[in-house]
Amino acid sequence: MDLQIHGKKALMAGGSAGMGRATAERLAEAGVELYISARREERLVNAAKDISEKYGVSVTPVVADSSKEEGRQTLFDACPDPDILCITITPPAPNGDYLNITPDMWRESIETALIGPIEIMRNFIPVMKNKGWGRIVNIATFSAKNPMIWRLMSGPARSALINYTASVSRDIAASGVNINNLLPGMFATEGAAEIMPIYAEAFGLEPTAESVLPHFLENNKIPAGFMAEPDDLAPMAALLCSPLSRFIVGQNIVIDGGQHASLF
Repeated sequence: MDLQIHGKKALMAGGSAGMGRATAERLAEAGVELYISARREERLVNAAKDISEKYGVSVTPVVADSSKEEGRQTLFDACPDPDILCITITPPAPNGDYLNITPDMWRESIETALIGPIEIMRNFIPVMKNKGWGRIVNIATFSAKNPMIWRLMSGPARSALINYTASVSRDIAASGVNINNLLPGMFATEGAAEIMPIYAEAFGLEPTAESVLPHFLENNKIPAGFMAEPDDLAPMAALLCSPLSRFIVGQNIVIDGGQHASLF
């Protein structure tokens, strides 16, 4: 399918690994000029090089922490006028006992998963409106709609994010700028692998795959029967970044193998 975005400029915030990288690859495959950001410089630079060589497009790595004001400014300076903006963040650690969650933990969650994406969007929306076209996609989490006790550091901040984007997207849609959110369920990513030892500690398990995975899958029943790979989400993200999604406005699309049992 021709996504009709060849030659456009795309910024993938959080694009060095996982669903962010898979989305960056799909955008590169469609022929965009790509900017990808992340905090870990070596992994980011390697990802940019690999994507550029694979798809023959310009890929600029931007080392930045988008949860921090200075990191966001680095993004704005590196790519001041994108046509396409995708945002994802490193998943927060499982919280364990909710009674042990402190105000500082809430503040960190909100800074990373709510204020960071909002401030990036707030910077680029006027640019896109002036162009008369733009696409914004947040890769969030299905726990924004599906409350999970062990994902309290992840779900509530993203629930606020999708509330925000539902309002803003309808205000700017007539300008040719669309915002939509993807809400992934359980994906086998580098970030997920990194939090598994924390998950084990939170639930008193041995930090081994034999101990963690059965517990994880038992408590997170997935009708499809498996954890997804990043490219199970990336094609939908790329579609939402294209002119083909012009009538999709302010939506929250769950990609979770059927885990969230809801009609809406």
